[in-house]
Amino acid sequence: MDYETEPPGCQPDKGIVVYDWIPHLQSLLFPVHCRLCAGRTGTTVSLCADCSTDLPWLGSACRQCGGSVPGADSLLLCGACQRRPPHFDATTALLHYRPPVDYLVQRLKFSGELAIAPLLSGLLAKQVSSPGAALPDVLVPVPLHPSRLRERGFNQATEIARLLGRRLQLTVNHRLCRRTRNTDAQSLLPVKIRHWNVRNAFAVTERIPARHVAIIDDVMTTGHTVNELARVLKRAGAERVDVWVIARAGH
Repeated sequence: MDYETEPPGCQPDKGIVVYDWIPHLQSLLFPVHCRLCAGRTGTTVSLCADCSTDLPWLGSACRQCGGSVPGADSLLLCGACQRRPPHFDATTALLHYRPPVDYLVQRLKFSGELAIAPLLSGLLAKQVSSPGAALPDVLVPVPLHPSRLRERGFNQATEIARLLGRRLQLTVNHRLCRRTRNTDAQSLLPVKIRHWNVRNAFAVTERIPARHVAIIDDVMTTGHTVNELARVLKRAGAERVDVWVIARAGH
């Protein structure tokens, strides 16, 4: 079993905290600038308070699929989920996939600006770690096909998951699932055939190590990809599957 972070309970020696002053000193010597307006943030977070406030935060949303719904009831289910519930149980999405969020995601995903990953994962970590939240036992990033991974050089979902795991002290297993087919990019396909594009595109490679799993990805559009991955995870033994994404598109 491959773990990217130590399972809960395997904590580093407390003596290491003596080095906690190093990040503070670095922030003084090398001040961080906002990724959007270039203003100094004064902290290690690369987004200033004004730009953070102006982000297109996702408001009232379906608790299962994360799609926008009218009203403010956090327990509300959209009509689509009532008619045909997806295989995953709940979705946490932070933002609408529109400017400037699309810029940040695309710079990470297609330009290899990995420095954006801590910013996005930090925002997501704050959202999912609210008091009383039931955290999963393992984080599973949506896998890329090996040929796509070689072409890009990294998997943005894995980078986000690794940082989330460190912040929340959760296990990350990026080898639990693999993509068995090099599918076409969902964003380039008509909505009606996206389901068939990812059908049987994933496989679980080992025994599910936990009952509660969270799938990690950057953007969720129709939800077909994460739904197919949730289907194979549940078929392999997972009891609950959540979806955590930075942005929700198409709603």
